[in-house]
Amino acid sequence: MKFKRAFELMKNGAKIKLPSWGGYWYWDDEKHTVIMHTKDGKEMDIRETERVEYTTLNILSEDWVVADKENCPQLGGTATFGFDEAIKYLKRGMKVKRKGWNGKDQYIELATNVLFKTPNDEVINVDHADMGNKAIAFHGTSGVQLGWLASQSDMLSEDWTFAE
Repeated sequence: MKFKRAFELMKNGAKIKLPSWGGYWYWDDEKHTVIMHTKDGKEMDIRETERVEYTTLNILSEDWVVADKENCPQLGGTATFGFDEAIKYLKRGMKVKRKGWNGKDQYIELATNVLFKTPNDEVINVDHADMGNKAIAFHGTSGVQLGWLASQSDMLSEDWTFAE
C-alpha cells in the first residue's frame, strides 16, 4: 500500500512496515509524530533520523504492510520479501534464502573477484564486459555452486528472508 494509507492506519493504532523490515513504525498520539521501532528494539522519533534520504525513499515506497506477529521479527514473526528485494540485498553484500527451500542452511550470496584455474594452471580473473567479475553463489547441502540461476518459482516467490 502507499504511505498515505499506511499513515491513516498508523493514526488509527496500526503498526506498519516495509516487507523486509525487522521493525515497524507507529504513531505516537502524545508526541504527535511517527516513532520508528527498529529491528534492534530501539525507538526513535522520525524527526531524529540521521539518514533523511533513506527515510524519505522509504516513505515514497508503495509496498507498505501492516506489521503483525507473522511478518515482523520484533513482534515474533519473520520478515519476507520478493526476489526483486533479494537481488537488491545481494548487491549490498547480504546473504538471502527462501523459506521454501528444503535443505537446511541453504542460501545465496554475491561472489566477487571470481577467478578460475585452467588445465594448464593459468589463473583467469573473470572480467565480463557487462557483469564485471561477480556471480551468485549458492551455498547448499553439497557445497557451493557458482553461477546459480533462479527458477521461475524462486523469481516469483515472496518468501525470501535474510540468511544468518
